[in-house]
This record gives sequence, C-alpha cells and structure tokens, in this order.
Amino acid sequence: MAVTGTPTPVPAGRRERTGWYFYDWAMSAFSTTVITVFLGPFLTTVTELAAGCPIDADECDRVVRPFGITIAAGSYFPYLVSLSVLLTVFVLPVMGAIADRAPRKKPLLAGAAFLGAAATIAMAFVTGDRYLLGGLLFLIANIAFGAAVVVYNSFLPQLAGPDERDKISSRGWAAGYLGGGVLLLLNLVAVMSLSEEGNPQRTLDIARWSIVSAGLWWAAFTVVPLLWLREHPSVAAAQARGNVLTDGFKQLGHTIKGMRAYPLTLFFLGAYLIYNDGIQTVIALASQFGTEELKLEQSTLILTILIVQFLAFGGALLLGAVANRIGARKTILIALALWLVVVTAAYWLPEGEPLPFMLLGAGIGLVMGGSQALSRSLFSQLIPAGKEGEYYGFYEISDKGTSWLGPLFFGLIFQVTNSYRTGIISLMIFFLVGGVLLAFVPLRRAILAVGNTPPRIL
Repeated sequence: MAVTGTPTPVPAGRRERTGWYFYDWAMSAFSTTVITVFLGPFLTTVTELAAGCPIDADECDRVVRPFGITIAAGSYFPYLVSLSVLLTVFVLPVMGAIADRAPRKKPLLAGAAFLGAAATIAMAFVTGDRYLLGGLLFLIANIAFGAAVVVYNSFLPQLAGPDERDKISSRGWAAGYLGGGVLLLLNLVAVMSLSEEGNPQRTLDIARWSIVSAGLWWAAFTVVPLLWLREHPSVAAAQARGNVLTDGFKQLGHTIKGMRAYPLTLFFLGAYLIYNDGIQTVIALASQFGTEELKLEQSTLILTILIVQFLAFGGALLLGAVANRIGARKTILIALALWLVVVTAAYWLPEGEPLPFMLLGAGIGLVMGGSQALSRSLFSQLIPAGKEGEYYGFYEISDKGTSWLGPLFFGLIFQVTNSYRTGIISLMIFFLVGGVLLAFVPLRRAILAVGNTPPRIL
C-alpha cells in the first residue's frame, strides 16, 4: 500500500527521457569547449601575461603570487581545478540532500545551470592580465556545473528500471558528446576563419568568445529539459515539513552517518572516485598538454577534440551494448585497461606532430563515454531508494571535470619537474588502483544490501 501523501510513480515516456538527454546535450558544451579545449590554454596565457611573459613566448618560467602564494604560471589552472573540487565537497552533497527533500527538482536544476552559464558568459570580461577574475568565474561555473549535474543524475533511477539504466545512461552521454561536438565544430570554423598568422592576441580573443558561446549554448538548451522532464517527488519530499534548505543540511548529516550501513556502496564509490579522477584529469588538461608540451596549434587541438567527441558518441553506445552482453563492471574494467594504454602512449607523443595526437584522441573517444556512462548507471543500482540526490552529490565530487587529486598531483609534478610528460604518465596510478578496487566489489551483494533488485547481467 502506498504511503499516504506519496505520489504514485508514473513510468517515464520517450518525451521525458529525451528531455533528460537534452540536458547532457546542453551542459556538455561547458565540458568540451570550456574545460577540455579553450579554458586551460586561455587562462594559462592570461596568467603568463600577468607574470610578465610575452603572449607568444614558447616557454614561461615566471610565477604569479595570488594572495601572496607563489604559483608557477603553468600550474595555475590545474590548481584552480583542484580548488574548485575542494569547494564542491561542501556544496554538492548538500545540493543532493536538498534535491531529495524538495517537492520540485527542476527549479534547482534551473538555478544551478543558469548560474554556471552566466559565469561562463562573464568570461567575456577576462581580458589583459585578469587571471584572478578568470579564476573566480571558473570556480563559480564549475561548482554550479557540478551542482546541476547532481540534480540531473538524480532523475536517472526514476526514468528506467534496473535492466534499462545502462542503455538510458549511455544514450545521455552519447547525446552530450554529440551536442558538445556540434558547438566545438562551430568554434573550429571560427578559429580557422578568423585567426591571423602572427597575431596571438586575435587567437586569444577567439578563445575567449568561444568560451562565452558555451555559456550561451548551456543556458539555451537547458530550457528543453525544464519543459519536458516531470517531477518525481520522493517519499522524503512528500513528507517534508519546514524549510527545505535547513532540512537538507540536517538530512545530509543523517545520510553521512547512514552510509556506514552500506559499506559496499562506499567501496564502489571509492573505486570510482579514484579511476574517474584519472579520466577527468586527462580530459581537463589535454589541451594544456597539447599546447605547452607538444607545441600544437589550437586548430589541431580543436580538430582532435572533435574526433574525440564524435567517436565518443558511438563509443558510449557501443560500450553500452557490450555491457548488455557481459555486464557493466567487466566493460568498465576493459575501458580502464585501454586508458592505461592511452596514458602510456601520451608520454611518447612527438612534439609538433599533429597526426599521432589525433590518433590518440580517437582511442580516447572510443573508451571515454562508455566508461563514464556505465559508472553512472552502475552506481544508480547501489543507492537506497529516495536518496538518489544525496548519493549522487558524493558521486559528482569526481565527475564531469570536478576531479581534484589528479590535477593537484599533475600540477605538483609540473612544478617540481617542469615537464608535462612526467605529469601525464603519473596518472597511471589512478587507473590501476581504481580498477583493482572495482574488480573486488561484490556488486550483487551490494545491490541487495540497499534493497534494490540486481539487473539480469552484472
């Protein structure tokens, strides 16, 4: 018998699922155009200008001193990524707790998404040597991005049963890669048609406006899920009384204590946080590695990321189909083994040669989307009913550009060795440790422990 006052669940239809996919289409512009391609090189150049280096300098060994802290110009962006995640540790779980207790999730999704999009659009004002303004706007955008994804992910268990979630999650990631790829293609056209040889300031301006275009794209397409998604209030939301914000903080405390009752879920979460930290670090710092270490042109980087995006669209669907046959965990482990190959190959890439970099990008594209989509759907099986937002709040700490240990480790390695190659090869440890931990999680027992029904194939 249903609990009094609890809404009766209505199965999600095609329109609602499509609306859910569209938010991935919308937000992936930020992941791709901003995080993966433009922001690292753009903000590094602005920081180098603040350090007194010429805009077209091949190398810059100078430092900046924000708030009296000495930082190598090349380490500023990786450190910012790590700082943003340290801040999200306090924000995302609270957002999840609020989402679970709020009668309506869509206003939370709208608020976080539009805040992040606005901060991204405001990058138009990051000119000259305003690296501190750029850093502040990035922190706001990245934290808001993560908060919105927490709410977005919490819809997944309400859209599909256990046996369909791998497919639904993979389609969402595929839509995201396609949407991010379309905008990036437009950015590539702008770079190739508007750049002037010998005019690095023009290139910097194009990068800035490409970042702004991602904010506009993010805001515009967020309207679709806000119109097509339906509210699915949980039992906690139906029974909630008083202030949702303060109740969310209180509930978060109860959840943190209660998570100890599900050690296998925490075991999986720990494994995921480690291996996905490696994935996100590669994604976030690929452009900086290409420009600073391999001395590749920005057009080459954008073309490579386009290859990654469109192959990731097919790769997400392909690995989703593989998971349907052999299970999500085995498929993720195969993907992690391929990530080890990718990182090793990146260390040996020759300087100034675009073709090997593009071929490596093709390999990344085939494994990137599937490993992330399947991790998301697999985690959904390990969450107690009604606590999706809270648990995805912890999950999102290392998802979609919010990894922290990898960029921090990468930044430290660069500061000590002044070598991006050494930094990239050091990321192998994340894939190795995370993969080993994932292999030892007793998934069926973990799913039953939280009261869920295991899918047919694990």
